[in-house]
Amino acid sequence: MDFILHNWALILVVLVSGLLLLRPALSGAGALAPAEAVQLINREKAVLVDVSSADEYAAAHANGAKNVPLAQLKEQLPQAVKNKALPVIFMCASGSRAATAARMAKGLGYDRALALAGGLKGWRAANLPVASSAQPQDNKTSKA
Repeated sequence: MDFILHNWALILVVLVSGLLLLRPALSGAGALAPAEAVQLINREKAVLVDVSSADEYAAAHANGAKNVPLAQLKEQLPQAVKNKALPVIFMCASGSRAATAARMAKGLGYDRALALAGGLKGWRAANLPVASSAQPQDNKTSKA
């Protein structure tokens, strides 16, 4: 007991640093590297979902990625990815919106929702295929 009383500051530093080291593991943070994403797509038929806006998606997106803008994720994800057992990999331009999307998807029952580290920038840096569309894909109806 004397040891604890005389070294309380040292013990506090050890406890705080330990908690800070465990925080990423406990929060489920941590993103998937592009190579790991490709393995999941090839081996487990993971679905790649780009949560960028329609204009961003039209400018550039990973080959095979489905566009479900983050603002419409709760409404559109169940139609885009019907099988909740499959891994779902979320991506955006840099990865920040993808992490938010992965948390939202887990709340919707997609237990294997993951975020792509680095987003489209990381995808390109890994020399993976990128496509673009001539026109943005949006939900506007055309008038005849």
